[in-house]
Amino acid sequence: MSNNYDFIVVGAGIVGLATAYKLQLKFPKKTIAVLEKEPRIGMHQTGRNSGVIHSGIYYKPGSYKALNCKNGRAQLVKFAEENNVNYDVCGKVIVATTPDELHTLEEIYNRGIQNKTEGIRYLNADEIKEKEPYINGIKAIWVPSAGIIDYVDVSEKLIANITKINPKSELITSCEFKKVTTTQNSTILTTSKGDITATKVLFCTGLQSDRSAEKDTLKLDLHIVGFRGDYYELKPEAVHKVKNLVYPVPDPKFPFLGVHFTRMIHGGIECGPNAVFTFKREGYTKTSFSLKDTFEALTFKGTWKLFGKHWRKGIDEYKRAFSKHLFVKALQKLMPSISVTEVQPARAGVRAQAIDFDGNMVDDFKIMQHNGNIHVINAPSPAATSCLAIADEIVKKVTI
Repeated sequence: MSNNYDFIVVGAGIVGLATAYKLQLKFPKKTIAVLEKEPRIGMHQTGRNSGVIHSGIYYKPGSYKALNCKNGRAQLVKFAEENNVNYDVCGKVIVATTPDELHTLEEIYNRGIQNKTEGIRYLNADEIKEKEPYINGIKAIWVPSAGIIDYVDVSEKLIANITKINPKSELITSCEFKKVTTTQNSTILTTSKGDITATKVLFCTGLQSDRSAEKDTLKLDLHIVGFRGDYYELKPEAVHKVKNLVYPVPDPKFPFLGVHFTRMIHGGIECGPNAVFTFKREGYTKTSFSLKDTFEALTFKGTWKLFGKHWRKGIDEYKRAFSKHLFVKALQKLMPSISVTEVQPARAGVRAQAIDFDGNMVDDFKIMQHNGNIHVINAPSPAATSCLAIADEIVKKVTI
């Protein structure tokens, strides 16, 4: 490990590693250090999401999400092919189960048309059964460009490519940064492994992005609040009931896509996640608690405004989090035959959700510059799918 680099990327999640990779491609002779506070990569959002390659159908046309998801998906599939990453563009169905969901389904379809989502078409009830025999719906959208992938494997291949281009670049794990000192020509990071200096620092710290910004004296009009998502999985005897990806029609008032069935790239079917406020940003059990995280979230006025707007939804999500019966009841909207005995608890993840002072969930990606450094403030789903396109946006801002 050196004490001086041309660039430092803080955070070895998939967005940070994609950024380091695109930086290295643009500046092959420059040295890059990627700092990761954990002993290995993929311990938070990168390794705890659904592993889905998103198509971009849901997102507001013209938004960063819509543009970067489509571009990022194409880059991700190409990268997977070139680097022997296991993936499968298997397609998914977005299923309306009641007449009152048809209007939202139509809005999603129209967004897909505007976003030029490839190959989408409507399915009637019989065609839904042809795709997914155990799923009941009155109408659906078939999205052939959606798929599944191993994002931790993608991350490992990104590291391998970076060091292949420049062997002096490196990933430094178990390295937590604590302080930022900016001088006229460089930035010094005080870390758990000593001071490290670079010409420019790029912060891609996910669940800690607002705190990273604060250490760099960047004033924000938002706060990161964690939402835990609990997953169940189908037991082996029920795995045959899902062929690929099955999603409900999402509630348009929320950025979450609802409890869904996902075929995993390494086998098995996951069900979920729900979305509940978590008392610890990096807490993956129902009882995880951090006094600091809880205090900061609950003393932020935007959190209470969010709760005030959506308290009924929040209570419903919490009930499901602590009741397997209610969780399965949500799954039964899509698959009436699923029973409590056919599912078992699986893993959990925490989504970093930016909330503004008025209690609104910040839906789009947000990248800011300050003190000559770059901060990725908000990168919710589909950030993993979009990582290489987001990296392009970040690297455009880099001048040396």
